[in-house]
Parts: sequence; structure tokens; C-alpha cells
Amino acid sequence: MSEPIIEEETPQSRADAVLERVLSRAGTAVAEGGTKVTDYDGDQLEREERAALRRVGSLSTELEDVSEVEYRQLRLEKVVLVGQYPHGAASEAEISLRELAALAETAGSEVLDGVLQQRPKPDPATYIGKGKAREVQEIVASVGADTVIVDDDLAPSQRRALEDVVKVKVIDRTALILDIFAQHAKSKEGKAQVELAQLEYLLPRLRGWGESMSRQAGGQVGGAAAGMGSRGPGETKIELDRRRIRTRMAILRRQIKEMAPAREVRRDKRLALPNVAIVGYTNAGKSSLLNRITGAGVLVENALFATLDPTVRRSQTPDGREFTVSDTVGFVRSLPTQLVAAFASTLEEVAHADLVLHVVDASHPDPEGQIRAVREVLADVPGAANVPEILVLNKADIAEHDVLLRLRARREPTIEVSALTGEGMDELMEAVATRLPRPEVRVDLLLPYTRGDLIAEAHEKGEVISEQHGGDGTQLVALVSESLASRMHAAAVTTAVTTAATTSAARD
Repeated sequence: MSEPIIEEETPQSRADAVLERVLSRAGTAVAEGGTKVTDYDGDQLEREERAALRRVGSLSTELEDVSEVEYRQLRLEKVVLVGQYPHGAASEAEISLRELAALAETAGSEVLDGVLQQRPKPDPATYIGKGKAREVQEIVASVGADTVIVDDDLAPSQRRALEDVVKVKVIDRTALILDIFAQHAKSKEGKAQVELAQLEYLLPRLRGWGESMSRQAGGQVGGAAAGMGSRGPGETKIELDRRRIRTRMAILRRQIKEMAPAREVRRDKRLALPNVAIVGYTNAGKSSLLNRITGAGVLVENALFATLDPTVRRSQTPDGREFTVSDTVGFVRSLPTQLVAAFASTLEEVAHADLVLHVVDASHPDPEGQIRAVREVLADVPGAANVPEILVLNKADIAEHDVLLRLRARREPTIEVSALTGEGMDELMEAVATRLPRPEVRVDLLLPYTRGDLIAEAHEKGEVISEQHGGDGTQLVALVSESLASRMHAAAVTTAVTTAATTSAARD
């Protein structure tokens, strides 16, 4: 019997195996299988609108517009990914590169190839060094790519130097995330925040090409009309662009600031009810959980940053108390600082919440890394660290058992759920009811039947202990807020005075 032939593993075969895992999406933030929705997710009309452009199977690099208005074809941007990691961190680099591939596809491109490089620190000139840059240029030429995406933040000089070698457009992770945000922002405030973040990113990265960016005229440059009297430094084209960008940024900051009063009014109206904020890594299942809790019907999609604009809906605890639930923008590793600053007003919802549901994708290969990434962002939000938190381990139905055991051992209270199947939702709602603040003021008053609005508000925002109806009104015993208690006392005093006056008149 002949012995099986065992092929020796070579560095090239290991690299090919890494690339195959990267392009297969195994273990990435966006798993294969498409988007799964439940009856709680509603009609999902926005998802159908986004899917109006779909890829045609026979034309793997084409998009076909299936709308009734017009029929046209759009070519997908073809990209090559470049990642880098120091010694001993290959697994984390693979997860990060798979996530970059998912980001690239969410932005509307097709990933053709990828390169992972191990080096102690990035090259200050081209990030990956001249030799590896030439290798990437050969890959780009062979697969026909038109863009290189680097899984890191590039300095302006690094991006320019790398572009000069690979001969195609080079963007970094921050630019890719900003592009996705620009596609998915819907509200006026969200669009202004994204534009501000993009301009802050663009300002130090303006690049000029030769004389086209110059406004200095000397001798007979530009023809006979540009002779004597036209010499001098003037304002170069790049200086003009920078000035226009700064002017536009000032306008956007003023617009966002002017939107603050309306946002505060909406928040003040909700302060009478306890608030629960849902936070978590992108594609962890926050919108699906919101739909489960409230039936909001917000967009659910197996894509990164599907939800950008915050959504607030009402729900009830098992004991009947009403509360509001706020869905926030998803986080990601190395979230651009420009976005954190621009979306500060949106993240304020977390600081004003009474409870935070931190949704974690328990089926992800590195859930602890997701938790760290979210907390790094929330650390920059004043007051967010003081809000009580529950770790909601979502997708427990497909998570590995050892990963769930590891997450259960954390200090924070954890609850395992599946927003898709509904598993663990009853336990989650009980935990929310236990941790939400309860009204502290006890009232025992006789309220007239004309003030049924106060009794309804007690049922909606407080806890009614007993309610008895008599000839003069409703005897109510309840726990309510201070403001509601003061209004009830005023109504009760008015009732007592009216009753006393009526009794006195009857005696006379």
C-alpha cells in the first residue's frame, strides 16, 4: 500500500490560503447568506430602493438598473486590498482585511485581490516599501484593477508616493468609510455631518499637478495679456481651494449648531419617559433588535453601516411601563476621528440614556475586539461611561459555544439573544424593566373626572398601584415623577376647594 503524498507547505501556499480566506468572507463582519428578515422588520422598502441596482450574473463586473425609468449599465470599481501587520498578529490582520473587503463591497466595488505584508512599522515613504509597492503595481496591472484600498490611515505624502508607483487611485480605510457614510446618510443633519467629516479629511490632502495649480504669472506666461503688471505671488489654485473648503466647513458647523435647539426640544419631550440606547459594532444586529423590541420596521441589511440616521421608537416593559429606544450609528475599528467629531450630536443620545444595550455579534471571530472598538468611541462622548450597560450577545443561535462561555465570564451583565429567531428576548425585556429607573414620588389623591389626562399620564409614565372611582372623582395611588406629582396635587387642591364650596352652598 503506497503512502499518501504530503505536499510541503511553502510561503506562497500559505499566502494563497490567507487570500482565499480573505476573499471568501468567512468570519467577517458580513457573512455569506444574504439578508434575513422577520415579520418584525416590516416592509423594508428602503432596502428594496437600495437594491434597485443589482449585479448581473453573466456580467460579473456590471450593474443593471432595473427601475422602470431607464435602463443602463454601470461598471463596478475593481479594487485590490493592501494590509499590514507586525510580527505575530496575522490572525487579527486577516480579520481586519476581511472587514475591509466587506466595506469595499458595501461601497459598491468588486474585490479582485489582496496583499498582506508583515513588517515592524509602516514605511514612511510608501507605507509598504518600494519593493512591495512594485509588486502591488504588477497585481493591479494583471487583474485590471483601478483602485487600491489600504487597510490603515495614510499620510498625504504616503498616499501620493504610493499612487506614483501603482499608477492607479489609492484610498485608505478612512476615505472608504466616509464614502459609505455619504451614500447612506438620509436626514439633513446626517448629510451635513458627513460632508463636514469629508472636508476635514480632504483639506490636508489636496494635491496639485504642476502649473495647473499655480496662479503666478511672470514674463509672457499665459499669452501677451499676462506680461508686465501681472507678476506677483497672487493666490495659487490650491490656496483658493483650501479657502473655499474652510468657508464651506464654517457654514456646515453653523448649520449643525442651528439644528441643536430642535434636537433638544425633541429630546426634552422624551425625557418624561426612560430611554434605552442601542449601541454596538456595525452589522451586529442593532436594527434587528430595535425591530424586535418596538416593531419599528427600520432598514435591516447584511451590510456595514446600513443605518446612519438615529431612530427613536416607544416600547413597553413586561409590567406595562413605557420607555423609548434609540438606535445609533454603528461603530468600527479605527473609526475616523472626523466622523466621531461630526456625529457628536448623534452620539449624545447615549449620554442622555438611562440604560445602554451594547449589542455584540457573538458569531464574529473577535467579539472582544468589537467591544473594545465601541468603548474607545464612547470614551470620547462626555457622560456616556456613567450610563448602566447590558452586553447583548446577539446571533447566539449561530455562535460558537466556547465564545459564548468566554463572553459570559465578563464583568458586565450579559444576555444571549437572537434578534432573528426571538430567542432570549423575554429575558432581555425583564432585564430592561429591572434596570430602568422607576418613579420615586408616591401620590394618594382624589382627582376629578375632568382630569382624566393626568390619570392616563400616570398609567403611561408611572406605576399605578390602585385606582378607585367614586362620586367625586378617582382615588389614585401611584408612583409618578416629580413634575406629574405637582400637577396632580394642584388638580386635587382645586377639587377639594370646589367640593368644599359646593358643600357649603348646599348647607346654606
